[in-house]
Amino acid sequence: MSAKAVLFDMDGVIFDSERAVLACWQEVGARFSLCGIEQVFVRCVGVNKQRTRQIFSEAYPELDFDRFDEAVRTLFLSRYDKGRLPLKPGVREILTALKEAGIHLALASSTRLVTVRRELDEAGLLPFFDAVIGGDTVAHSKPDPEIFLTAASLLDAAPADCWVIEDSFNGVRAAHAGGMHPIMVPDLLPPDAEMEEKAEIIVKDLFEAMAYLLPIV
Repeated sequence: MSAKAVLFDMDGVIFDSERAVLACWQEVGARFSLCGIEQVFVRCVGVNKQRTRQIFSEAYPELDFDRFDEAVRTLFLSRYDKGRLPLKPGVREILTALKEAGIHLALASSTRLVTVRRELDEAGLLPFFDAVIGGDTVAHSKPDPEIFLTAASLLDAAPADCWVIEDSFNGVRAAHAGGMHPIMVPDLLPPDAEMEEKAEIIVKDLFEAMAYLLPIV
């Protein structure tokens, strides 16, 4: 195993989707008179649907999660379906540069695989990735490193030869726990002392991540 690889999270890294989803949570939460919805959402960033269900149900035992989730999904699709989801600055540039450098690329997201592939395809980004993994295809959610270790295996890359671009705390924790090189590009939450310790570097955007990566890989 000698290939070098870069693994990408999707929401908050590829797509500017976390703010979009938060807005939908806020709107639907207001319909159901849910207090503190922003704090609950932040706890769900970077985890899979099963863990999101647990967090939501603990916070709002009076409301069925599936009812809330379907309302959020309907609202989200009405606004961002069919390629309307905004890209983060520098996405196409970093993917193109890494691909031209011969680096293996994987997308490892806590979102369901069918959604991940659809959104990447609608944005014209699917061909960049040699492997795509969704949160429903592994047993354990981030911060467990399983999804990143699975991606590395599919790319025939050792964990020590993998750089992971993440925005969420749980994603950085997962990459660190897997013995990889986490690059944090903060989105909704600013980094704290834990992130400064666990991330190899914290950059402001994907352009900075590209400038850091290309001399290494």
